[in-house]
Amino acid sequence: MSVEMSQFHQVFFEETQEHLQQLEQLLMVLNIGEPDAEDLNSIFRAAHSIKGGSGIFGFNALADVTHIMENLLDKARKGDFSLSVHAVDVLLNTTDTLGDILNSYRNGLEIDWLKVTQAQGTLNELLADHVEDEISTDEKGFGLYNETESPTEGANRADGFGFFVAEPIPLPNDTTDPGFGLFDELVPGLIGGGNGATLSAPADTTDVKKVASTGADTTLRVEITKIDSLVNLSGELVITQSMLAVIGAEVNGELGERLQAALLELERNTREVQDAVMSVRMLPVSSVFNRFPRLVRDLAGKLDKKVELIVEGGATEIDKGMIERLVDPLTHLVRNSLDHGIETAQQRLDLGKTESGKLLLKAEQKGGSIVISISDDGAGLNRERILKKARENGMAVGESPADDDVWPLIFGAGFSTAAEVTDISGRGVGMDVVRRNIDALGGNIVIESKAGEGSTFRIQLPLTLAIVDGMCVSVGQQVFVLPLVHIVESIQPSLDQLKTLSKQQLLKFRGEYLPLLNLYQLMDLEPVNLTPDKGIVVLIETSKNRFGLCVDALVGQQQVVIKSLERHYRRVTGVSGATIMGDGSVALILDAESLALQVKTLDGVNK
Repeated sequence: MSVEMSQFHQVFFEETQEHLQQLEQLLMVLNIGEPDAEDLNSIFRAAHSIKGGSGIFGFNALADVTHIMENLLDKARKGDFSLSVHAVDVLLNTTDTLGDILNSYRNGLEIDWLKVTQAQGTLNELLADHVEDEISTDEKGFGLYNETESPTEGANRADGFGFFVAEPIPLPNDTTDPGFGLFDELVPGLIGGGNGATLSAPADTTDVKKVASTGADTTLRVEITKIDSLVNLSGELVITQSMLAVIGAEVNGELGERLQAALLELERNTREVQDAVMSVRMLPVSSVFNRFPRLVRDLAGKLDKKVELIVEGGATEIDKGMIERLVDPLTHLVRNSLDHGIETAQQRLDLGKTESGKLLLKAEQKGGSIVISISDDGAGLNRERILKKARENGMAVGESPADDDVWPLIFGAGFSTAAEVTDISGRGVGMDVVRRNIDALGGNIVIESKAGEGSTFRIQLPLTLAIVDGMCVSVGQQVFVLPLVHIVESIQPSLDQLKTLSKQQLLKFRGEYLPLLNLYQLMDLEPVNLTPDKGIVVLIETSKNRFGLCVDALVGQQQVVIKSLERHYRRVTGVSGATIMGDGSVALILDAESLALQVKTLDGVNK
């Protein structure tokens, strides 16, 4: 009975990608002077599993490269080969090459055999001083191609796909090799680790080295489209439950009481189902953070700088849809911190700083938001240079603006203060991309900087893009939803609490003056109450400031499903999306961060 091997290709591709990630992470934290034996064994096993699976499926390019890589790693773990910084660089570059080859197989593209041969040649150069007498002409079919043999001919050889070797290579602490890792258990360190990763010294690699001790049946690979379908269905269930609640409120008597009890139970179960389904989409942010140690290492070497990367809060979970769209913004910010922020070792010593700069990646959950910070202890943003460049670009800038008004100027399209254009920065296409991507996620970015002490870029994002707990408010006949995470409290102010300064309405609240924003003016609606003392003021706190939002009434708290506005609708200021209410009507979901931008600044009022 023949078996169609292509049905297992997707599993192989996923597991090989995990092995490559594990290879890179372990190489990044490897103590070159005194390498940990278990680290070396884990690196060897990852390469061995890739080679074995590649041979089974006939992916010769992968098998040929990993065969030589495996030989080198086997000697290293046995103490016959001394690893160096150059050797680790070669292994990391080989890992990149394997990733390119894997993507070619995955997408059905032609294999770049020149790149394969170059990778093999580089690895063989490392082995040359140790294994000259071991690499015979007969073995070259597994490594470099013979001079008389073309890459295509080598790929079609039926000699075990480079899988079998002259002598079996024993695996450490194992008596069997179950499928050469094709269906290995997942390594949680690839996703859930990330705390305390550094480049200047060996980090605590506990999270990286841990291997799942439970059986393989504790995890299940599911297509993301199926998860998205479950999320959408759970959202519709929330809407249906809200509709039933509205209908149930109209039923009186004993039947109404029984119906209300059942609806309360339905509401509880609906929320639990929604929470469970949403948790499936949540992934630790370390799945993004884990790619930066390599980026920082390579870029710091290119810039001739010493950098210590510290990662905190890698276990903080965030919606998978956000994780994929966070990669580009975070990459831009990290590159900018290394290129513009952190000084060279000599410059830092001249300034009385430590020789090695520090770059901190931190994630934390605050209420219904995720806050990701990128901080460095470098030179900080150059205020005067930013102002000069802004004026040259024709941007509206005051005579002596506050720092909080200066820093956002760097997000302008084409804005760059770099003295020269390099392959790292200077083209002015990075920071505007950062802001657009963060805005598209419904988040915001705040900058803090102090000359000579460093800068911090703080990104605040909603916990999920699907469902939000909100407070429904009304203005005229229209209902709006305010996310609860931004609401401090709501009051009905008295006349003596209301003041006016330069045409800006103020609310005196607990010894502090807060600006007021009339929602009916922003949305061009006819309100029931024209003055705040007749209606309700909802106190809102954002990353930018605190202010009061004037509405007619509070409708009630409700969990709502976020629906994106259709593409043919123009973007409405202060609105992040829409939802369907229990009575079938559509309510707009307000964006508190965007509303904060509509409030006039009140510098000096509370001083």
